[in-house]
Amino acid sequence: MAACDLDPEIATFVEKMTGAWASHPPFTSVPLPEARAIAEKVRAPWSQGGPEMATISERDVPTATGPLRVRIYDSGVTAPAGMLIYLHGGGWTLFSIDTHDRLMREYAAAGQFIVIGVDYPLSPEARYPVALDAIIDLIDWLLAGGAKDVGGDPARIAIGGDSAGGNLALAAALRLRDRGSSGVLAATLLNYGAFARDCSDEAEARFGGPGSVLDRAEMRYYFANYCGPDAKLGNDPYVSPLSADCTGLPPALFVIPECDILSEQSDAMARRLTAAGVEVDVRVYNGATHSFLEAMSIAAVARQAIADGAAWIKRHLAGSK
Repeated sequence: MAACDLDPEIATFVEKMTGAWASHPPFTSVPLPEARAIAEKVRAPWSQGGPEMATISERDVPTATGPLRVRIYDSGVTAPAGMLIYLHGGGWTLFSIDTHDRLMREYAAAGQFIVIGVDYPLSPEARYPVALDAIIDLIDWLLAGGAKDVGGDPARIAIGGDSAGGNLALAAALRLRDRGSSGVLAATLLNYGAFARDCSDEAEARFGGPGSVLDRAEMRYYFANYCGPDAKLGNDPYVSPLSADCTGLPPALFVIPECDILSEQSDAMARRLTAAGVEVDVRVYNGATHSFLEAMSIAAVARQAIADGAAWIKRHLAGSK
């Protein structure tokens, strides 16, 4: 990982993660159900520990694409509370609300809002726009009375996610704006999001390749799973938000690890939103890599980024009362 000095605690995280993956076959060489099971096993140690919740509940939300499993994290806040819809990463292909369980509990405890984790449909079985449609249906369910059912305030909803989840979060904000519902979301939390189908040669040379947490080949694999053979989708703004009209979007916080091939996309996306008059906050975390928030149990920089994100969302949810 040339031209980037990793934070020592993040370096330990990368080493442990790389070692865990190495004990299994390459995930692209095995059937997808097996690859997903491996990913869950590799990620499981990083979701352990952390804050206790007053209640954790699950339900199936009805959507046009079928029941959508969600997990509601409540640290004991007074109802009706602000809500953060959180969308896990994994290239639309891997991971779940289980791999991101601790991260969502950390946000709920630090921000004192309800977190709704979404087990959205994965690709390639459910390609674009299935997951995005389901997320929009979830938001509509909250607005139509579901928020009351989970102790939330429908007037105070934020959305966020990491990597592919960051893509889905911003795409959801675009979809809501385009249908005339731009005031529904109070804010977007964009943790090392994927906002275009590819990265530059420079980003791959500096931060990709063997031993990296994410490289260009993986990006192309994930986008191919999400989009299928339709090359035209590469320019669809709901797939590649870097090509979108950015006016009228809610405030956005970009959490950017210094040593990540996707950091250039967050930089470019933040500039586009700023130019469109959107309130933007950019936080760069030196020595951090893609997926670094998962290292919260061992890395101070991850804990700081989570605290920053929680405080930022809390402030914007309070401001939307």
